[in-house]
Amino acid sequence: MAHDPPISRRGLLGAGAGAAAGLIAQRLGAAAPAADACADPTAAQTPGPYYPTRQGVEEDPDLTRIKGRPGRAAGEVIYVHGKVLDEACRPVVGALVEIWQANTHGRYDHEKDAGNPRPLDPNFQSWAEMLTDAEGRFRFKTIKPGAYPADDSGWIRPPHIHFRISRRGYHELVTQMYFAGGELNAPDRILQALAPEDQKRATVAFQASPADLETGTRVGEFDITLRQVG
Repeated sequence: MAHDPPISRRGLLGAGAGAAAGLIAQRLGAAAPAADACADPTAAQTPGPYYPTRQGVEEDPDLTRIKGRPGRAAGEVIYVHGKVLDEACRPVVGALVEIWQANTHGRYDHEKDAGNPRPLDPNFQSWAEMLTDAEGRFRFKTIKPGAYPADDSGWIRPPHIHFRISRRGYHELVTQMYFAGGELNAPDRILQALAPEDQKRATVAFQASPADLETGTRVGEFDITLRQVG
């Protein structure tokens, strides 16, 4: 029986993020969407108070390292990949996908989080963007964010990643992605405000990366459906 050649780490990071996402999906056995899987647009969620307001040192899809700095971001390294699709399951090519998140300690690199006693991570990029490829694919390498207090009532936000997706001809979408199995998911007010099916779509199960990626990393797939204008 013929076997697929291994995906090298160099090839994954150097191929283009969209192409790398496709390689990961193939290796993990990701199936094509069902005929009705894209019928409902992904549910919008609040952008929160920490959307980036200043230009970062880098904006590339690898948030774990910053050019010119020898260290790597603290925390568990993960890959998040997926496709941006329309309501007919067709790929949305050239969509701008932005992500921003807290670091592993649960702090944002943002002026509105300046009073947070948790430490900043000088090696964590915190925000990134990329365009989807010809098949609507995107892929980011980042770290699993930490939880943090949302207010003084005891509400703790679970680990999550913010997404903003925009493309001419489609309604802009701001949403959030959560981690399956998180004990803070059930009491989270923002996640629980979604309909049950939307909660399921926003919560991603991660699994071990292919053997030729960095040891100890995990991969999760988060597909996004945009609503067309008109």
